[in-house]
Amino acid sequence: MMEEVAKVVANSNSGWVVVEVEMKSACNHCESSDSCGTSAVAKAFSAKVQRFSIQTEGVFAQGERLKLGLPESVILKAALLVYILPLLGFFIGAYSGNLFAIGLEVNQDLLSIAGALIGGVSAWAIGKKWAIALEEKALPIIIKSLGRPIDIAQ
Repeated sequence: MMEEVAKVVANSNSGWVVVEVEMKSACNHCESSDSCGTSAVAKAFSAKVQRFSIQTEGVFAQGERLKLGLPESVILKAALLVYILPLLGFFIGAYSGNLFAIGLEVNQDLLSIAGALIGGVSAWAIGKKWAIALEEKALPIIIKSLGRPIDIAQ
């Protein structure tokens, strides 16, 4: 189970809580982050925040920290759809374009490239749509409450 810490933004009496998760970059976590060009680009862009609702039986206060969990199978399925499916579409498109070129007796390279591009982009669009549908069905669960953060300003 993949875990992430979220902050409660709003709590409704209907059994739903709105949480906010700050998306972290993998940069700035290694020893080379000071001299790395990729790290410099990552620092230039602000952290992204994802907000969503989770159904719960508990009552949580605004600002409270929660530990959320999401099964790895959801992430692996989404990665398969977004990365492997376009690669498969690329190869099938290239092969189809090649067969089509042989049948028409024209330049095989040009139609193979065109088929690969069409197949890859089409499979990517389909995979993205399926990944979004998968993400909407797979809401994280609340593992535990971590309490409210300490306010140092007082």
